[in-house]
Amino acid sequence: MNVNVLLLVTVVWGTTFPLLKSASSTLSGLEITALRFAVAGIAMLPFALKATRATWRDGAVLGVLALLSYVAQAVGLEYISSNRSAFLTSLNVLMVPFLGLLFGGRLSALMVGAATLACAGIGLMSWDGGAHLLGDAITVACALAYALYVIVLSQRAGRHEARQLAATQIVLMALFALLWMLVADARSGSLASLGTRALPHLDTVLYLGLVASAGMLFLQAVAQRHVSADKAAIIYAMEPVFAALFGWLWLAEILTLQAAIGGALVVLAVILSELKPAVAQSTG
Repeated sequence: MNVNVLLLVTVVWGTTFPLLKSASSTLSGLEITALRFAVAGIAMLPFALKATRATWRDGAVLGVLALLSYVAQAVGLEYISSNRSAFLTSLNVLMVPFLGLLFGGRLSALMVGAATLACAGIGLMSWDGGAHLLGDAITVACALAYALYVIVLSQRAGRHEARQLAATQIVLMALFALLWMLVADARSGSLASLGTRALPHLDTVLYLGLVASAGMLFLQAVAQRHVSADKAAIIYAMEPVFAALFGWLWLAEILTLQAAIGGALVVLAVILSELKPAVAQSTG
């Protein structure tokens, strides 16, 4: 059940790529991020106000890690293509099981194999060369931050009420993202036209904020109470698969045979990650 919830999260994330592409015609990536989390923060504020000090503390840790991931990815995209960014970001799938050792976890050969297969699949879908030392390094830092986010969330989600944990990190992310946008837009002079540029994409911003951000962070907090970090990371690798599918359906983007094979490898990796409980049960 919890695996199905996380798969639903990746489906919704996949729908955001065509929407983000459309909104980016008049809004910067930073502006879209700040606006979506502002909407999410307003929606989740009532739950955040009820949160305990401990929930705010863990929410702050998660919020910082998630925001670092968003910021690093946005900066990296200034130097490398979105396809290369997608592949390098997917390295978090491999990082999670190895970083988990530092948090007292165990390394499973099956999960490492599934993670490797998932990265290979995403590589087939998105690899296009175009190396750039700074852009690559920043995007790998994005993957590292998100890997740590997945690990910490699996460890701490069970300690708190899911809505409050999601709410605290969203409110903090909204505050920091809005501050970053205000500083950046004030320097460029584009702040005055923000309302006019954002209005045509109001429905997109609302969907990104209420559904893709607030709703999905809540579902992550619920499901990762019972799903290990390494398995969750492999399931999250389905995001580019669904993104390619929706891009093909909605934007008539070309889905090559290579990309289809890559997507199939990611699906196979998710299936392999699900074999672990069955093996454990049959030997017990």
